Amino acid sequence: MNSWRTALPLAGEPTADFRERLARQQAEAAERRQTALTEQASPLNSAQARINIWEQLHAIELPRDAAHRLVALIAANTGLSIAQVRAEQQRRAAPRPPAGAPATELPELPAT
Repeated sequence: MNSWRTALPLAGEPTADFRERLARQQAEAAERRQTALTEQASPLNSAQARINIWEQLHAIELPRDAAHRLVALIAANTGLSIAQVRAEQQRRAAPRPPAGAPATELPELPAT
C-alpha cells in the first residue's frame, strides 16, 4: 500500500503501534521490490516478462528507439543481451491483427 493514508496514525492508535505498523509496511515494500529485482533478471522468465518487470519497477516504458541509451541499461539490469531488448522493441512495434481476426491462418484440412 502506497497510500498517504497508511502514513497517518489511525484514530486512537498509540505512537509505538503506528511506528511499528509503518516499519512493517516499509519492510514489506522493500521485500516486494527485492523480489521484483530478482525476478527481473531471472533466466526462468522470458525477455518480455523481465522487461515488463523492469518497466514496473522504474515506472517508464521501454523506449521505441533502438539506439536509445536506456536499451543498454535495460539489458544490463535484466540479464538480457541488447539484441534481446531490441527484439522486444520490434515485437511491440509490429502491427497487431485487428480485433476479432484470427491470430494465425490455419491450413485447410483435406476432405475425408
